[in-house]
Amino acid sequence: MVNSAHFDVIIVGSGAAGGMAAYDLTLAGLNVLMLEAGRDYDPATETPMFNTQEHAPLRGSATPDKPAGFYDATVNGGWEVQGEPYTIADGSEEFRWWRPRMLGGRTNHWGRVALRFGPYDFKPKSRDGLGFDWPIGYDDLAPWYDKVERFIGVTGLAHGIENTPDSPPGICLPPPPPRAHEIFLSRAFESLGMRVAAIRAAVLTQSINGRPACFYATPCTRGCSIRANFQSTTVLIPPALATGKLTIRCDAIVHRVDVDTVGRATGVSFIDRQTGGHSSVQGRVIVLAAGAFSSVRILLNSTSSNFPKGAGNSSGLVGKYIMDTVEFTMSSRIPSLEKIPPQNDDGISTPHIYVPWWLYKEQASGKLDFPRGYHIEPRGGRRMPTMGVGSYIPAESPIFGNALHDEIRRAYGSYVYLSGEGEMVPNDNTYCEIDLDKTDRWGIPILKFHWKWSDYEHRQVAHMKSTFNEIFRRLGGSVDQTPPEMPKGGGAIHEVGGARMGASSKDSVVDEYGQCWDIHNLFVLDGSTFVSSPDKNPTLTILAIASRGAARIVELERQGEL
Repeated sequence: MVNSAHFDVIIVGSGAAGGMAAYDLTLAGLNVLMLEAGRDYDPATETPMFNTQEHAPLRGSATPDKPAGFYDATVNGGWEVQGEPYTIADGSEEFRWWRPRMLGGRTNHWGRVALRFGPYDFKPKSRDGLGFDWPIGYDDLAPWYDKVERFIGVTGLAHGIENTPDSPPGICLPPPPPRAHEIFLSRAFESLGMRVAAIRAAVLTQSINGRPACFYATPCTRGCSIRANFQSTTVLIPPALATGKLTIRCDAIVHRVDVDTVGRATGVSFIDRQTGGHSSVQGRVIVLAAGAFSSVRILLNSTSSNFPKGAGNSSGLVGKYIMDTVEFTMSSRIPSLEKIPPQNDDGISTPHIYVPWWLYKEQASGKLDFPRGYHIEPRGGRRMPTMGVGSYIPAESPIFGNALHDEIRRAYGSYVYLSGEGEMVPNDNTYCEIDLDKTDRWGIPILKFHWKWSDYEHRQVAHMKSTFNEIFRRLGGSVDQTPPEMPKGGGAIHEVGGARMGASSKDSVVDEYGQCWDIHNLFVLDGSTFVSSPDKNPTLTILAIASRGAARIVELERQGEL
């Protein structure tokens, strides 16, 4: 029973941040307890590696209990979690919150795009006066990016593109070659002055650390039984367990950080998901890595006489300035891509190319009506078809039989999709707080969300749509002139912010290492510490920040300061 034990470090969460911290801390010799709110999960035995759509209910289509499709690796959880509601404030824009309930968290089903933040991304306010600057710069995090990329395996090439850092020689794996539709799209990108870059993806194209290379069999969102992509459950947790220093307790819903009378964290309290039993466990250092908004919820619910507004909340900033990626996708049918002979070029399930933001100079000269930017991820090709091919034929069409089959075959592979992944500027109207009127099934107060896209994001999405239409037009494809619809907040599943790092306890929750200003033996190492949400997917930076924070814990432990 873990509630009778005492640990050097207790980590709440098992995904990118929790797994990374557990790996580093156990290798340093610390005795670690990992508490995961969801069930145990073993990708080696549970990944549907070779299952095709006809083997799944409804041919794999999304259902309420499997919102990303039957084969998605999120075996428990999704947009709604039974017994674990959240609320949306009156007057808020649409928002939804994806929560996995499984060992490894979102790392089991994420898209594996692994981009470094650039120098501009850490000092956005200094550049345009909006938002806030990080207390660290790119040079502070670069060695940790190097370390993480070497260990987990990330593809990439050196391109020398503005604010799009290249890794030092010898770190990145060779990227997969562009596929037919990507070569075709590249011509349109380049004709508009865009630089096309090889994708940086956490998928192995060569064997490293005893893990084999990807053999292009399975979408990464299903997980990977051969460990060819990055998951906490296959890359970080196994070697941590091998040290003999890691104990894992699944189905443990942590709801508060326990604090003594002098304001020091003594452990955490949790509820067993299966039995409903209440337990507490003690540790010298507490690490919150439950996912940005889940960690925020734990902090806000950890009230005491010393911290009446919640643990670490003397600044009043816990829950403030939450963010998500501005994700907008359009599709077009490109006649030139019809009837291309079949090719064995499935490749990895991420795009093999992407377009970094290309308009910094135009932005600086005032030619754009929004700040920051977005990168473009193109998708297409002839992967295993889904039920979505039915949409190739208009609902009112009378076609059937062999003619229907022929028309779908003709159209298949001719559709391309462009996704803009843009930066959201943090704003005062987007935050979460405890809903004082509602609790979950275990009586734990839940979060209430307030969400609002600013004019900056609206104009950014309008620019995305205009740009995508021009790309499609140059390729002879269909365009869409209707006004763009804004994405739902939270829809990109890139939740960050809510416990931001900073240089002072007056304007932040934690310092540059994730150490809580108010409670010195409490660290927050997940995306909640993000100060901004650049146009680069957050997972690689979460891993780097967690590794840097873990090294700080080891340093302070050895100095006897924790």
